This record gives sequence, C-alpha cells and structure tokens, in this order.
Amino acid sequence: MTTTSRIHYMDNLRALAMLAGVVFHAALAYSPLIRPYWPPADAAGSAAVDMVAWWLHAFRMPLFFVVAGFFSALLVQRRGLAGLFRTRLVRVLLPLLAGVPLVVLGMYRLTVYAATTVQHPSPVLAWLRDYAATQGSVPLIPSLAHLWFLAYLMLFTLLVWVVAAIEPQRAYARIRALPVSWPTVLVAPLLLAPALAMTTNPWPAPEALLPQLWAVAYFGAYFALGYHLYLQPALIDGLRRFGPLLLVGALVAYAASPWVLGTPRPVPAGWATRGLDAVLQACAGLWMTLCCLIAGRAWLDTSNRVMRWFADAAYWVYLVHLPVLFAIQYRLLDVPLPWPAKFALATTLTLVVSLASYQLLVRHTVLGRWLNGRRPGRTPAHATQAAMPAD
Repeated sequence: MTTTSRIHYMDNLRALAMLAGVVFHAALAYSPLIRPYWPPADAAGSAAVDMVAWWLHAFRMPLFFVVAGFFSALLVQRRGLAGLFRTRLVRVLLPLLAGVPLVVLGMYRLTVYAATTVQHPSPVLAWLRDYAATQGSVPLIPSLAHLWFLAYLMLFTLLVWVVAAIEPQRAYARIRALPVSWPTVLVAPLLLAPALAMTTNPWPAPEALLPQLWAVAYFGAYFALGYHLYLQPALIDGLRRFGPLLLVGALVAYAASPWVLGTPRPVPAGWATRGLDAVLQACAGLWMTLCCLIAGRAWLDTSNRVMRWFADAAYWVYLVHLPVLFAIQYRLLDVPLPWPAKFALATTLTLVVSLASYQLLVRHTVLGRWLNGRRPGRTPAHATQAAMPAD
C-alpha cells in the first residue's frame, strides 16, 4: 500500500461507527432489557428496540477497533513507532484526560438534577431520589463513561510497542500464511468466545478506571485484526466471496440471542449457558464486522466534501453526545409522546447540537486542529490521513 494513498472506506467506516453510537445510546432509553440500569430509561419502550439496538451493539465497537488497528499500522509505516505514540498522546490521551472529568461531572449533575425534578423518573432516577432523601446526597462514582474506548486505544498503542520489541516474526509469518477460507472464518469466533464468556451477555461497556481482562482480550483481537488487514490488504478482497454467507450467519447467530428469542437466562447462568451465549455473540460480532468491511470496501471507498465533513465531525460528536443526549431524554421523560417520536426527537436534537457545535466551535479553531490533526480546507487528495482516535 502506498504511503500517499488515502483509505476513504476506512475513514467512512470509522465515522459511521461513531455516529451509530449516538443512535445506539438514544435507543437504550426505550430498551426493556436495560431499563433497570439506564438513567434516562423511559416508561415507553418496545422489545423491538432490543432486537435492533443490541444487534448494532454486537459489531459497532468491534468495527471501530478494527479500523483503529488498521490506521495504527498505517501510522507506523508512515511515521514509525515514535510517530504513532506522539500522535496518540496528542489526539487520544489528552482528549481522554480532558474529556473524562468534564463528561462524568456533567452527566452526574444532569442526573442528580433530573432525580429531583422529573415527575416520571426511570428506575435509576427513582432510586437516586430515595437515596438522596435518606443519605443527603448522591456520591459521584468515577468512571471512564463512554470515553472508555480511548483508554483501551492507548493501551493497545503501548502493546504495539511491546510486540514490536519482541519481534515475533516467525509467529506472525505463520499467521500471514493462513488462507482466507471458509473454515478459517468459521473457527475464528471460537477464539473470541472465551473473552466474552468472562462477562455478561450482551457485553457491557468496560468503563471502569482499570482495564478489564475480557475487554483487553476481545477488543485487542479486533485491533490486531485491523493491524493485520493493513499489512495484508488483499484479505478483504478475499473475504468478498463469503459476504452473503457471513451476513446470514451473523443474523442467525444474533437471532438465537436470549433477548431476541424472549428466553431470559437464569442469574447467575451456568458455564455451559455462558459459553453458548459467548459463541453466539462472537459469531454475530465478528461476521457482521467482516460484512461491514466488505461493504465499506465496495461502496464507501470514495470521498466528497460532505463525507469528509462528517468523517471529521464524528470524533467530536462522539465525545460530547452523551451529556447532550441525557439532558434531552431527561426532559422527554415527562412528555406524553410515543417512544418512536421520543427516540427520533432525541437522536435528531443530539446530532444537531453536536454537529452544530463542531462547525461553530471546533472545526476552524485550535480545538479542531487538536482533534482532527489538520486544518480543514486542505484538499482531501493531499491532506494527511485524518488523525482521529482510530489513527
């Protein structure tokens, strides 16, 4: 792969994965599965939301980490390991350190205020209201919130350095020699299943301050896959003939999920049940991720001003969207509208506010240079690869 070519389809897939996060988080307010645990959960909801939202959840972040690994390999080739680390320090670690306190504190304030003012509170808000009444205040629990992916991206960047120091050339040569065959694609999810068996189903956001082993193993595998795809770009073309089968297999595996079948698992579930669910999750997640890569290569390997603008804006939108979404959905709890209208309204308003703030406050400022890594207005053909968090 030449050092001057742009990889438009990876840029566009990254943007879609991030923007899909807004849709996913907006849908959670109307998900019966997560209603007991989600602060802006609405009394209105539908099992149909679970079927669609958790399907998106199965491959959205895996796809992001594939793209992240791909662009990590690109940066190593263009700038070396030191260049990769410098880029990640500026555009991943610093936004993480600056963003987490602001996001967590902002969402805490919004949630505490909603707990005292909303007339039709969610189960979480009702519990917080009772807790504050008896204890006097609600404690702030530190977490990475939805910015956890930045912490794991930094961890994987460090692991790239470690692996490069070990120089496992023989082992990697064997991996590169593996053929792109149906048995390989069929067996690959079994390598991911042990990590998923270590957590709940569907997998939760690993937003704790310390890395979680299952998340390191699971998302690290996708990151490694993306790194490998950059070094072996013909692999995606080799997978194209499996596209229809991968899509069918992913949908069948997902359709067997307990929340789709309406057969909730016992708590705690036995190892056999957890193992089966982990295999189903792994199949649905990996095969849908590969389908996205195949489709992106076929249909998204192009760029224009609109696509470039959304690709640039996606990072900022994802950073700021959740507090905006919470503020909107807390107000909607007391609005007598059907859940589809609330979902559409919350999603649209969140995107409008986030995208408008990007254009007005970020794109043409130092902040935009910091997050995007280049000044807007340069022609895409000559601009460097956008240094967003997957880079």
